[in-house]
Amino acid sequence: MARGAAQASTVARREAKTRELFNDLAAAKTAQKRSEIMTELVELNLPLCDALATRYMGRGVDFDDLVQVARTALWVAIQRFRPSENRSLASYAVPTITGELKRYFRDHCWVVRPPRQIQDLGSLTFRTTEDLEQSSGHRVSVEEIGQHLGVDSKVVAESIIARAGYRPLSLDASTGDSAPVGAYLSDDEDIAAELTDRLALRRALSVLSERDRQVLVWRFEEDLTQSEIAARLGLSQMQVSRVIRRILDQTRERLEAPEQLAS
Repeated sequence: MARGAAQASTVARREAKTRELFNDLAAAKTAQKRSEIMTELVELNLPLCDALATRYMGRGVDFDDLVQVARTALWVAIQRFRPSENRSLASYAVPTITGELKRYFRDHCWVVRPPRQIQDLGSLTFRTTEDLEQSSGHRVSVEEIGQHLGVDSKVVAESIIARAGYRPLSLDASTGDSAPVGAYLSDDEDIAAELTDRLALRRALSVLSERDRQVLVWRFEEDLTQSEIAARLGLSQMQVSRVIRRILDQTRERLEAPEQLAS
């Protein structure tokens, strides 16, 4: 029997067994029996998960992680699937599993994660570039891609740059010379001194009250105005100004006199 025919026969047997198990599931009277049938359904259709996960190999993610995502999606698909004569589990599960794999790449696999719109445009730009270069026979420009997609060329360029954040070049990568990429990157910062300063600042801030730390977050991380902070605390702007000044003065004193932190 040819390989293709053998595979088709295997798939047909799996689908027939799957339909049989769903019939058994509908007739099951106890939770234990339903659990046993659900487990058998999952085990029977694991090859489908592995096949779909294989399509996404070589993209910087461990294959075991891809398989785990695919199998979790299969479990969800089995729970949601409603059997019918014209619909198989595979036809329902494949889009579900594929969607979860794509979502995993989108949400967890970016080293530097750009906005969702830029992520989606980056994928579209990549596919469009390949299509245009194959049809035209020459390397296409950002302007040509933008015209084809109806998108501003600056946004297209941004999406192309953002794709580098998905799998950035390693600092140990070869440059063709004896030295790696990292050897050509200058760094004039004193890392040890910066680390010492950060640790000292963390210790100084750790003794602040919860409200004082929240005020700092609002002011210097979320960039709220004193008026906005005052509204949240039920204080006047002048009172908030005094609170911030007090926090900064106390923190500065602790940083300038680190021996006091030990007391």
